[in-house]
Amino acid sequence: MSSGIDETDRAILRILQRDASVSVDTLAEKVHMSRNACWRRVKQLEAQNIICNRVVLVNPDEVDLGLSVIVLIKTNAHDPDWLKKFREAVRSMPEILGAHRMTGELDYVLRIRVSNVKAYDKFYQDLIRRIDIADVSASFVMEDLKDTTELPI
Repeated sequence: MSSGIDETDRAILRILQRDASVSVDTLAEKVHMSRNACWRRVKQLEAQNIICNRVVLVNPDEVDLGLSVIVLIKTNAHDPDWLKKFREAVRSMPEILGAHRMTGELDYVLRIRVSNVKAYDKFYQDLIRRIDIADVSASFVMEDLKDTTELPI
């Protein structure tokens, strides 16, 4: 962890990861600090880019995005132009929640959310129209055993 982060900062981060809407008063009480001191700590964590964003987590089932898909990609192209085009495609497709360049047998792993298999097929067709890919395979998530945004601080 970054130097200058102490146990109080870690406690603040653990609480805010679970609920970023918690009031400064409640946060200060939970970490045994005054309101102003706690507020300064949060502002410092933001200034250091340790807290880089605050978001609302949406229940995907309630917005008709109940199908989670892991997409495995192999490519024969590894040149800068292909990578630029791939990055642009990934960033412009809202179904893609995560995209990772990998070591080993696979080149890329995508984590996507769609409403159903038909919507996945539409996504797939759009993806291969945008970028030349040697091999694409998908696995549909049957059950989320753990799916969190909390880092183990």
